[in-house]
Amino acid sequence: MPATPIVLLHAFPLDHRLWDDVAAGLRGDRTVIAPDLPVPSELALPEPSLDAVADRVADLVRDAGGRALVAGLSMGGYNALALLERHPDVVAGLALVDTRSTADTPDAAENRHRVADDVEAAGTVAPVRGSVATLLGESTRAARPEVVERVTGWVEEQDPARVAWCQRAMAARPDRTEVLRAFTGPVSVVVGDEDAVTGADAAEHMAKAAAQATLVVVPRVGHLSAVEDPAAVTTALRELAQRVDAADA
Repeated sequence: MPATPIVLLHAFPLDHRLWDDVAAGLRGDRTVIAPDLPVPSELALPEPSLDAVADRVADLVRDAGGRALVAGLSMGGYNALALLERHPDVVAGLALVDTRSTADTPDAAENRHRVADDVEAAGTVAPVRGSVATLLGESTRAARPEVVERVTGWVEEQDPARVAWCQRAMAARPDRTEVLRAFTGPVSVVVGDEDAVTGADAAEHMAKAAAQATLVVVPRVGHLSAVEDPAAVTTALRELAQRVDAADA
């Protein structure tokens, strides 16, 4: 029986390259799928909704064999939970990395819409350029300028229309804690101990909600743990994959 594929869903305002180091550590054991979200660059954007992303990811999983371990970081975690709600049959296991299961507060949603409007008005990613300082942990910013430069470069290369789309889609997402609570498969919740965006409280909330969850706290990293410490995240995903394989045996 072939090993269960792994789907890696990236954070905002980035693309699949966020997962490059982790994917390199996972390939060889199983198929790794790391799409750019919300849709490939050559396709027109649908109306802003994470449901549209979930439907596309479900098609990718079915093309790869029908079920997958789905890992999502930040926005990718929101997409993973939308996938779980709309297409539970394709989710064999779930990794929620530096993310949350709850909806935005009204103020946070309003801010997302404001940023989306600003990005469209500017026609550039300038309104989100400063997010790199928040996304990366204090230890990374202080000691690893090459990581800061790498992530900054990725942000600069994003399409403003897609950045605005993602902000509006995230603002509209519902609380999916109950979706997570109903899931009986293996779950890994991973969080950097310097994550200033979602953080430990959100991670603990999800770990308590999921029936078969393990909580992994990665030291000295922020919100982009898959970039800041890919080895730790790879290890967490390998352990989760083993639990998925055991459950499917």
